[in-house]
Amino acid sequence: MNPARRRSALLVGVAAAVLALDQWTKSWAQQDLSSGPRHVIGPAYLVLTYNRGAAFSFGTGASPVVAAVAVGLVLGVVFYSRRRARGGAPFLVIVALGLLAGGAVSNLADRFFRHHHGDVVDFVSLVSWWPTFNVADASITVGALTLAICLVVPERPHAPVPSVPARAGTSGAGARAGRAPSGPNAAPGGNPDH
Repeated sequence: MNPARRRSALLVGVAAAVLALDQWTKSWAQQDLSSGPRHVIGPAYLVLTYNRGAAFSFGTGASPVVAAVAVGLVLGVVFYSRRRARGGAPFLVIVALGLLAGGAVSNLADRFFRHHHGDVVDFVSLVSWWPTFNVADASITVGALTLAICLVVPERPHAPVPSVPARAGTSGAGARAGRAPSGPNAAPGGNPDH
């Protein structure tokens, strides 16, 4: 498999894994958290909520606008990801784009296929002052931060491969210098006969 296909496969694999994990955890939350929240540890809770806004509940109340923007962003991320995968982007960039694409597609799928009036399922509440989120939101955040770091920090150039020095006596001059004279004037042992 050539490098471009490996990157494309990695991109699709990461995005598909995020999509599957996010949809599975949302289905679990709808079944097991419908009776009430669950305490995890400290201030962290698992609590079922429905979000009409963007990631981390931003933009609540503007569901049609958020949905239209989400469609545009998903198409843009998918198109950009495919171009970077075919263009030889570093593997860390491909992973970051896969996280972005998978999270964006999964949240968009909620709006059109979960039949909650365009709402997105959220269920992770870490602290009281931070909005409830889901696996797709976390994936988008990690992917965006990783991509930003990769774009800001230049990739380290590969070290040049050292050249192998030629062995002594293998060059033309060395061979000529060590070659015994031949011809009618050559004496036994290689010295000319005077």
